[in-house]
Amino acid sequence: MRLGAEFFHRDCLELAPALVGKILVHRLPDGTELRERIAETEAYRGVEDKACHAAKGRTPRNSILWRESGIIYVYLCYGMHNLMNVISGEKEQPQGVLFRAGEVHNGPGKLTSYLQIDRSFNGLSLVEHPEVWIEDDGKPCTCHTAFRVGIGYAGTEWIQKPWRWVLDR
Repeated sequence: MRLGAEFFHRDCLELAPALVGKILVHRLPDGTELRERIAETEAYRGVEDKACHAAKGRTPRNSILWRESGIIYVYLCYGMHNLMNVISGEKEQPQGVLFRAGEVHNGPGKLTSYLQIDRSFNGLSLVEHPEVWIEDDGKPCTCHTAFRVGIGYAGTEWIQKPWRWVLDR
């Protein structure tokens, strides 16, 4: 079942663990569906979160964070990896969830590469777009928390927030 707008319309600290175990789908123009179970997510929570792109204010790059929940935010990391996030919570309150890994593809860049997600998806809706969505296949799963990674610039307080959720295997 494809997830609707109400699923994404919640705080990122609620959405991130709820996404673990769901299926991220990209339908290619030839009809092929690339599918991957979400195995790891990270929450980024507003201007107060020094690891969130919103922490330094609104810019052309990060302005999507202020949009409605369910919108895709893709940015280029290290000049080579497209990383995919989904916006959560209330409009004008910037926050989102990074898709950090899939069951098979163990990094955010590897996941988006496999799914053929690039910056052209930035601003599309996971709720309305016919080619990319998240679905729930009903498979039960559990997850545990961990510290966020790759955010050394944010400082110890923000690194040590247990805002990463990892699928139990």
